[in-house]
Amino acid sequence: MKKNISSFLIALILALLSGLIYVAQIMVFHSPRDTCFYILQDFAFLPLQIAIVTVVLGSYLKRREKAERLKKINTVINAFFSEAGTDIIIVLKGFSKNCHEISEMLNIQADWNDNMFFKTAKYLQNINIQIECGANQLEDLTVLMKSKRDFLIRLLENPNLLEHDTFTDMLLSVFHVTEELIARDTFEVENKEDMEHISNDIQRALKALLVQWVEYMRHLRLEYPYLYSFVVRKNPFCQEKI
Repeated sequence: MKKNISSFLIALILALLSGLIYVAQIMVFHSPRDTCFYILQDFAFLPLQIAIVTVVLGSYLKRREKAERLKKINTVINAFFSEAGTDIIIVLKGFSKNCHEISEMLNIQADWNDNMFFKTAKYLQNINIQIECGANQLEDLTVLMKSKRDFLIRLLENPNLLEHDTFTDMLLSVFHVTEELIARDTFEVENKEDMEHISNDIQRALKALLVQWVEYMRHLRLEYPYLYSFVVRKNPFCQEKI
């Protein structure tokens, strides 16, 4: 409210100042006709000035603002995979019965191009990840997810992620797995219905994680080649890691 009042006062003061200047011009030069002519000239250029300010400059500012938001979002995504995402992927891929097939597709190399990343992401979106749960595996996963829970909550509270639906959906699916695991004191492998429920949650989270991880790697290649080279060497799916 105060901001709107301040803007109105500034506009009013500028309008009054403009009027005073025109009055002074008439009093000094005694030529109302010329003054009116120049006023009409100014009004004639007003639509063009508005077009330049609102359309051209406005579009530039929007693009710049969007680029800044994307930079902040990518910073958050980088933090996620550095702090938690990669560790979670390493554990979750151990639940996959077709992990070898997935690893072959995700054996990302330093010379990959955008087309290879897009092709891999599309492959992951359509693949059927087969999950098999064991009690010991679930207990290990629970320990990991408990240690990352507070970090995940802070990420979900980040307003910058509201514009990145796919990454937010991935975070929610990972957080859901965390809540499901924490809610159980023990894991009864004999309870087929419960194991199937957990398996479906893990499958959904792992697929979303892998798709976002591929996009994260593509972003690193474009923006941070030196960091990309390091992450490629540490690729959890690479068969020849350094």
